[in-house]
This record gives sequence, structure tokens and C-alpha cells, in this order.
Amino acid sequence: MLLNDSKIADNSVPIGLRERCLRVLMVTSEWPTPEHPEAVPFIVRNAEFLHRASVDVEVFPFRGAKKPTNYLRAWRRLQDRLKREQYDLVHAQFGQSGLLALPKSLPLVVTFRGDDLEGIVGDDGRYTLAGRFLQLASQMVAYVADEVITVSETLARRLLGRRCHIIPSGVDLDLFNPIPAEEARRQLGLPEDKRLVLFVGGSEQKTRKRYWLARAALDLLTGERDIEMVVPKGVPHNTMPLYMNACDVLLLTSLHEGSPNVVKEALACNLPIVSTDVGDVRMRISNIEGCTIVGDSPDEISVALSMVLQRNKRIDGRRTVADLDERILTEQVIEVYHRALAKRNHH
Repeated sequence: MLLNDSKIADNSVPIGLRERCLRVLMVTSEWPTPEHPEAVPFIVRNAEFLHRASVDVEVFPFRGAKKPTNYLRAWRRLQDRLKREQYDLVHAQFGQSGLLALPKSLPLVVTFRGDDLEGIVGDDGRYTLAGRFLQLASQMVAYVADEVITVSETLARRLLGRRCHIIPSGVDLDLFNPIPAEEARRQLGLPEDKRLVLFVGGSEQKTRKRYWLARAALDLLTGERDIEMVVPKGVPHNTMPLYMNACDVLLLTSLHEGSPNVVKEALACNLPIVSTDVGDVRMRISNIEGCTIVGDSPDEISVALSMVLQRNKRIDGRRTVADLDERILTEQVIEVYHRALAKRNHH
């Protein structure tokens, strides 16, 4: 989907370029490391599926860690690489990554995914000054980029009228499949006689994900039924479908999100969802029986959880994410690449 669309003729892309594979340098401030091999699976998957679609993708990972010196060193390394190697365009994942590609020497495509436009939540649960600077920097990057992608319409509204493509992160539907709960619990060693609430928070449990809110809601259900919260930590991404199928409900209590992958993956596994109204969650679950949008009150969340657990049925969610097949979305990203190249050639 393209907001504020403006047409560029396909024949403005040189014929030779359309006939050979694109060579893309993907710049990202988040990438798996030996310490965190499970990080950003959605970006890893994006790169993998672009490879499968015959796009020559090279990844330039860096860690800004909110330190200007880190950005300066990464900028120098990237500029040196752009001088040595020949690429067709740069694809920056997250707004802050786009800073490294400035001033532009190649067409620039930027994908915004959440914090870069929403801000950063500190340990006290409030938005930080550093997050405000990140928002401003991201707005500037969006202004100069040749093409912009956001993962949800909520984020698109943060761009203040800038034309953008809405392409959510996809779901590997071959990996995320419904299987019997008994089988999943047996493989994970989870109890078969308890109601299990899945909470996926990673390293942000205390801030943006608000684990404390989820915990407060569950505490209100103490004594009502035998409930246990399941919080996977550091597990490989290919193990997450087992958790989705083993648990009775997914609980999302985030302060903000772009387009949370965990929700789409839960839908692919037909897992009921209770979530705060963030990102594109309302659009995805509001019409699905067994899923509920809640406010920030532990009481409201606990009531919703109680109703879902009492219903005790899987949802009809998988059919709603059929259009999120990674192969389909990859073709949309490649089309954005060609638009960026066409725009540069046109000018």
C-alpha cells in the first residue's frame, strides 16, 4: 500500500538494470550477535527472502548504542565501503540507520519499524530525551530518502504527510503452523494441567513491553484458576511456534508498537490474543472472536484474560494473515527498490 501515491513510469528504469539482479546494501542498527543470536528475526528473514528473490543483498550491521562516536565510526566505515563497492541502492532498516547513508550517493530506501518514530521508553516508563532526538533524526531521514516504508499505518501518520509504502513484516507461514497443544507442551516440558499465558518481552520487559502491567493483571486472577505466565528468554526463533501452540493466550501490554510480529505469528498459530491498542493490532484482531483489545488497567486486562481462558478455544486467525506471506511482501519491497531507482533516473 502506498500513501499519497505518485506515479513514476516503469520505463524510467534502465533496461539493463531491470534485466540483472539488484545489488543492495542493507544497513541496520540491529542484527544477531553471538550474545543475542535470536535478535531481529524479521530483518534476517527479510534479507533471506530478498536473496531467494535473486536480489544480491549485503548487510552492514552496526551498534549505535545511543553514542554519537559509534555512529561516526560506523558512518566512516559505510562511506568507505560505498566508495570501494558498487551497489544499486541502500536500504536502511530503522530511521537511525539512514543517517549513515547521508549525504546520499545512491538511492536510499528507509524502513521505519517503531521506536525510530514513536520514541524510546526509559526505565521509569517515560519517553526519553534521546528518543525525542531519534524521532527528529528519523523525520529528517524520511524527508531526504527516495522511498519510505513503514510497517503500519499508525507509523505512517508519524511522517507528517510524507509519501510512504505500508509493508508490514511478514510471517513464515511454513514455520508458524497450528499443532496440538499437548504435543507442544510435551516438547517444551510445560505443565499440561495449567492455563498458560504467553508474554514475549525480550530485553524490554520493564520498559516498552511493560511486564509489570502483565504481572499485575495476572495477580488479580490468583485463585480463580491455575494460571502460569510463560516468558521465553533467548530461545531460537524457530522454537517460538511451540510456545504459540502450547499456551492458551498471548498477552501484549506494550506502551507502543509498530506492527508487532508476535501478534501476527500468534494469529498464524490460531492463538487467542489480549492486547493493548498499539500499532496495527486493532486492525488485525478486532474482528476475530476470542481476541480482545484492552486499556492500560490491570483490572480490565484481567477480566479480558478471564473471558478468553473461560472460552477455552483456539481462534480462526490463520486465514487473516495469508497476505503476510514473506514471499508476497518481498515482491512489494523489490517494487519499492525499482521506484527508488526510477525516481533517481528520472531526476
